[in-house]
Amino acid sequence: KMGNAESNAYRNHLSRFLPEEQSDIDEVFDTLSGSSGSAAAKNGKATKKTVTLGALQAAYTREPLPEQMTIRLYNGMKSIDLTGKSSGLSEQIAKEQFVIFMSNLLKGNADEKITIIMRMISTTEGPVKGKQIQEFTEDLIMSVVHVLSYRKELKGWDLENTRDSGSGIKALASQLLSELKLADGAKPVGPQLLEMNFDQSVIEDWVYRVPQISTFLSVVIRQGLHVLHSLSDQAKDIVNLVPGCKGIKGRGLVSLFDIPSIIYINSHLPAELQHKWRLLFSSRLHGESFSQLCGHIVNKGPCIVILKDLDGYIFGGFASHSWEVKPQFQGDNRCFLFSVFPSLAVYTYTGYNDHYMYLNHGQQTMPNGLGMGGQHDYFGLWIDSDYGKGHSRAKPRCTTYNSPQLSAKENFTLDSMEVWAVGDLPESAETKGKKSILDVDPEAQALLEMTGKSRQSEGLREPIEDDD
Repeated sequence: KMGNAESNAYRNHLSRFLPEEQSDIDEVFDTLSGSSGSAAAKNGKATKKTVTLGALQAAYTREPLPEQMTIRLYNGMKSIDLTGKSSGLSEQIAKEQFVIFMSNLLKGNADEKITIIMRMISTTEGPVKGKQIQEFTEDLIMSVVHVLSYRKELKGWDLENTRDSGSGIKALASQLLSELKLADGAKPVGPQLLEMNFDQSVIEDWVYRVPQISTFLSVVIRQGLHVLHSLSDQAKDIVNLVPGCKGIKGRGLVSLFDIPSIIYINSHLPAELQHKWRLLFSSRLHGESFSQLCGHIVNKGPCIVILKDLDGYIFGGFASHSWEVKPQFQGDNRCFLFSVFPSLAVYTYTGYNDHYMYLNHGQQTMPNGLGMGGQHDYFGLWIDSDYGKGHSRAKPRCTTYNSPQLSAKENFTLDSMEVWAVGDLPESAETKGKKSILDVDPEAQALLEMTGKSRQSEGLREPIEDDD
């Protein structure tokens, strides 16, 4: 029997859960320990119920969780020391360990999570190698993608309509690992990081500063173990982890985004825009034309632009305001540039200038095209109105966003491009959205009429898609 101090500590853990949450945890534990409990009952012994690794694997492995993750969760549960004698940790998980595991990982601070996370990274005590942290992080991200897909919680995205998640998992893991900071403030990189030993305090600091680790663990526990997954305390960071996806269904399109990059980029958007993305333009659907691009994205509210160059690099930017065709810079300091492949990163504003976003068309004196960051002829990201050409001239860094060159070559050729509206459609867009570049630019209209092609683009316009 537990001593008083221990049972008080256990009661404190229990008290973090509402009564209905407690009964949810009880139910999952009873189901998992059921086999061992019933066998004991037959023998007439009232043994204490416990959960074995075998029971966890039988319940969760392959579907909904990759096996490696089930083992890591088990190691985390097993590491909870109820007696203070860590040497004698049992192979079986007691109810108290199960509850404290849930309490620390779902409700605890970095300090409470850290010993469990250390044991999930490595079963041996002491410092862990960078390579082990990398494997843990990749397993964690893979499990999030896997379990959300299995539970049908990807909200309109799926593994068929997005880029292969394999490279996205590795890219997001390296991005999160790049935040590991040694006691002296240095951030190790590359092979050096993988070989280096990290002690618990460094990893605790990392978990504290990198919210994704806790969020992903929470998703894996709630959706993987199917405990507390439908209850009201789900934090906003989980609810909007993946934005709802509109406008891609049934169109046979595979997005340039993969699931991990959607999760990462979405987390950098203003909170009120994280719940929904809606496809406005895809060069594969709407054709390779700058007029088409403008016609589909003007006055549609904040947007994400993503493109792929012929070398396979994938990158883009978030525009915080509706795009407007005009010869001035627009937007505000919430705009950012990002890279998805070969590496995943977000580059936010520096305060150096306000050249956030620019869109111009049909002017003789000013550059015509779509640009973000930097200055004319030296944009962090530029797509020329002569569709198909672009540049990312950021040597050594873009002045507005501190981004490096995003494309493989400074002057690139566009392979494909998508624009996603994020958040709810702005009020004004319902009326304005029906305008095309022809309405915005009377010159283009006059030119078309002269050549006898009056308003033919009417047929190309698509109705604004209702939310399904």
